[in-house]
Amino acid sequence: MKFANKVALITGSGRGIGRATALHFATEGADIVINFFRNREPAEQTAAEIRALGRRAIVVKANVGDLDDLERLFNEAKEAFGGIDFYIHNAASGYNRSAMEQKPRGWEWTMNINARSLLFAAQHAAPMMIERGGGAIVALSSMGGQRVLMDDYAVVGASKAAIESLIRYLATELAEKGIQVNAVSPGPILTDAITKFRSVQEGGQALLDQAVATTPVGRLGTPEDVSKVVAFLCTPDAQMICGQTIIMDGGQSLYAR
Repeated sequence: MKFANKVALITGSGRGIGRATALHFATEGADIVINFFRNREPAEQTAAEIRALGRRAIVVKANVGDLDDLERLFNEAKEAFGGIDFYIHNAASGYNRSAMEQKPRGWEWTMNINARSLLFAAQHAAPMMIERGGGAIVALSSMGGQRVLMDDYAVVGASKAAIESLIRYLATELAEKGIQVNAVSPGPILTDAITKFRSVQEGGQALLDQAVATTPVGRLGTPEDVSKVVAFLCTPDAQMICGQTIIMDGGQSLYAR
């Protein structure tokens, strides 16, 4: 198993991509710190599945956009497991409005949870990883950080662009300390999160069908697809991938439209 005797902290890991990533890492031998903010039940269910695989899991409620909560999340991870080897920056939120409809509170909420938390999580994670001989940080971005996806993605897109920039700076600082830092930018992934956007609600199944039709591989990605790429970036095989954002959209972005 690739991650035997390793510990992964995965934010937002009760559902969707975070859940799939937690389960994938557990199947590869890792113990898991599961984080949630609002809905405990799916997080506890994920923990139960991980324990059924013979791995250890703890569940920590924390709003990663709150710096005190973020610090407590890492403190509980250290208390339970002695530290972490992998930090997966997955939790995300956003005020889904167009740029001209945004309010200061929506900007601050989105940027704090999505982007600011990455910087300060890395400050907590890196010393633990250094004590354990190195590790990896992988952040989840999206194609909306590089291009316009939907009108109501404005602030979320800005937060994802900030994540990709931070990844580059963190990677250059931490590589010499044995910490691999990269990001994964999936195309459309059919999870509960995507249905929260007005554009998807209005476009319905026709919009999703169009996304499939314009993807060369002929399907949308799944949370399990993402989890495998995230896991690869935490292995020694990915050591020469440094500060990169890996696009995994089935080729959809290759077309100029």
